Amino acid sequence: AGTADIPVAEEAAVTAEIMGNEIERLYDVGVSGIHRLLAHKSKFGEANVIIVVAGMEGALPSVVAGLTSKPVIAVPTSVGYGASFGGLAALLAMLNSCASGVSVVNIDNGYGAAYIASQINRLIEEG
Repeated sequence: AGTADIPVAEEAAVTAEIMGNEIERLYDVGVSGIHRLLAHKSKFGEANVIIVVAGMEGALPSVVAGLTSKPVIAVPTSVGYGASFGGLAALLAMLNSCASGVSVVNIDNGYGAAYIASQINRLIEEG
């Protein structure tokens, strides 16, 4: 998530923690500074599921999904300027991702993303 996306990302993080999940926050790792994202690539393999929060053009979930085989839950945010249309541009980009393993929740729905991630983690724990 970029710094402007932190409120939605925190909603997801806190919800996931309350639901008993171990989480790791990675902020300011958007596609405009791809080197910051790539510096954390090894952490992707340690996760069962990855929640990616992004506004603007919404490309980050596709990039992350291209770097891992783990499920990616994409959360578009209403943050942005120009033709972001309150998150609609990011939502449509995420829905049209060519990367496998990307699921998408609605705009600013950090809670929903965390709930789905919790269900995935619970299924893995149950075997």
